[in-house]
Amino acid sequence: MTVTIWHNPACSNSRGALKLIRDAGFDPVVIDYLDSPPDVAMLRQVLAESGLDAQALVRSKEAQFAELGLDGADENTLLAAMAAHPRLINRPVVRTPKGTRLCRPPETVLEIL
Repeated sequence: MTVTIWHNPACSNSRGALKLIRDAGFDPVVIDYLDSPPDVAMLRQVLAESGLDAQALVRSKEAQFAELGLDGADENTLLAAMAAHPRLINRPVVRTPKGTRLCRPPETVLEIL
């Protein structure tokens, strides 16, 4: 089974989810989404797979969120902002054939392994 994680090594939740994946015996595809950010189409796909909306995926407490004036922004605006400024993407996002989850808390990943 292919397991893919959008990972930020500086994030404790991301590190925790990655450890749980590896402890379960998987060798995941690790994407440093800050260096290789998803485009709007990929963000839409992840939202569709996870059942989340853009508001749930965006880091609204990130300084850039306020700097860009995103409070009250619509879905398209949030997606474009996340694609252009990947620091705004909440993490970790994990995708497997069993589903896609925003793994906060990290143990959420166990639902799709």
